[in-house]
Amino acid sequence: MQKLVHGIHQFKRDAFSKDQKLFETLVAGQHPLALFITCSDSRIDPNRLTQTKPGELFIQRTAGNIIPPYGAVHGGEAATIEYAVMALKVRDIIVCGHSHCGAMAGLLNPEAISKMPSVRAYLDHAAATRRIVEENYQHLTEPEKRLTLTVEENVLVQLENLRTHPAVAAALGRSDLKLHGWVYKFETGDVFAFNPDSCQFLPIEDVTPAVESARAVLPPI
Repeated sequence: MQKLVHGIHQFKRDAFSKDQKLFETLVAGQHPLALFITCSDSRIDPNRLTQTKPGELFIQRTAGNIIPPYGAVHGGEAATIEYAVMALKVRDIIVCGHSHCGAMAGLLNPEAISKMPSVRAYLDHAAATRRIVEENYQHLTEPEKRLTLTVEENVLVQLENLRTHPAVAAALGRSDLKLHGWVYKFETGDVFAFNPDSCQFLPIEDVTPAVESARAVLPPI
């Protein structure tokens, strides 16, 4: 806790004083560039990753960057998405998974989270991810590669869940919104984006930004 309190003092002394005019402009409201949906994992810092400033990202964090289909639960996820699209008028939504995801590891090994009923119940919203991996990638037995593949497939599943939200569907229909699927490898700093043309996750600098087409199964490894 002391480290956090010290950080606040340092922020006020250094970062805030440096960008005080920026923080003062935030009083007038927010106009974020995108809704960034990612995992709750402490190893991910969306603003640092994208080099964005306060007010530039509207961020939603959930276990395993899971987005329950519309109507499945009445919670903060749907409200955040609806507000981002309808009130803030974001033009882009990014679903960002990451390497070494504990939620996806638990999805593959339910016994490991058997004493965490709330976690198990929430991961049920990624049941399609588990089934895709189990039925289509039986040949992939190396644990690290299997987890990486699961992370990628889950991003695509959650993009499909995102499309069930009425505000998202309507904005997509008007071409007012674009969806993006990313995977961040924090040990190397690399970000891979889904390319619907090749149905692969490629280095982000090589990928056309928007995921325009419906979900496609990743090619065999």
